[in-house]
Amino acid sequence: MKADHEVDVAVIGAGQAGLSAAYHLRRAGFANEAGFVLLDHGKRPGGAWQYRWPSLVMEKVHGVYDLPGMAFGVPDPKLPAAEVVSDYFGRFERTYDLPVHRPVDVLSVNAEGDRLVVASAAETWAARAVISATGTWDRPFWPYYPGQETFRGRQVHTADYTGVGDFRNKRVVVVGGGASAVQLLLEIAPHARSTRWVTRRPPVWRDEPFSEDWGREAVAKVDRRVRAGLPPESVVSVTDLAVTPEVRAGLAAGILDRRPMFERITADGVVWADGTFEPADIILWATGFRAAIDHLAPLRLRASGGGIRMDGTRVVAEPRLHLIGYGPSASTVGANRAGRAAVTEIRRLLGR
Repeated sequence: MKADHEVDVAVIGAGQAGLSAAYHLRRAGFANEAGFVLLDHGKRPGGAWQYRWPSLVMEKVHGVYDLPGMAFGVPDPKLPAAEVVSDYFGRFERTYDLPVHRPVDVLSVNAEGDRLVVASAAETWAARAVISATGTWDRPFWPYYPGQETFRGRQVHTADYTGVGDFRNKRVVVVGGGASAVQLLLEIAPHARSTRWVTRRPPVWRDEPFSEDWGREAVAKVDRRVRAGLPPESVVSVTDLAVTPEVRAGLAAGILDRRPMFERITADGVVWADGTFEPADIILWATGFRAAIDHLAPLRLRASGGGIRMDGTRVVAEPRLHLIGYGPSASTVGANRAGRAAVTEIRRLLGR
């Protein structure tokens, strides 16, 4: 069956990784539409940033690295990250006249002869190469604990968090050991009736500002896993926690007094192995995200280790496919370099 469109390269996702790839495709001489398309399911520019909770202001963000060819600048630290980064991504798309199609929900990628066919509910694109840059935001991870279905209170994931309003005067259990868990716990605690922080592993505090070298160190840990065909741990899961003045105050006040994971959930709280009970009205799961790659299922890429074996950005089992925003490039630190690396290999593959 003939596809609706034929292109050299289809890029799926217009977050930091996808925009970086599109920039380098443009520089490499791939013309709009016939050369490449950028398919994004967001209703507006901003990637996953447009969905961040309103209280996440720029001074609380680890860092947004410049997209290639356009400086991010120094925004007002009090402005919401969702607003600032979405505006930046939009300016980038307009400046480089990127061929963005939105909203497009990519449902599948299939191999058909010498093409990979990217399909939405309405259209198909036959591409000589595909860059999948779909990130993780659409796949929030909800771990299961016994009794979870009996809980009479609310269970919320960070992906659904919109502010402290729903937590006022509530007994809150926050689950997760990443920066988001810490940020939201500190934000909620002054308004809640009580809070309790639980994590699987003890938090590792790092008393220095987050830096690019720190980020590279985390990216390298994840890269080793995907090269071995193992499921990637998120970059956040291997990043230590920065001791900011706000964190220091939270530690002194006992807000960040962490407890190990509970054993089970009851109708009105959580219980540890020793029988200790913590009443709860809300459980906030700050448990991260998994790679949003369901659209690649028809290609049957999973290795025996459960992940997709990678060589840099290239999928070993399907050399026409590159994943960026996956594993080591699922961060603003790695996304830019991954976009450039993917385009370099695709140029070689297509003989350009």
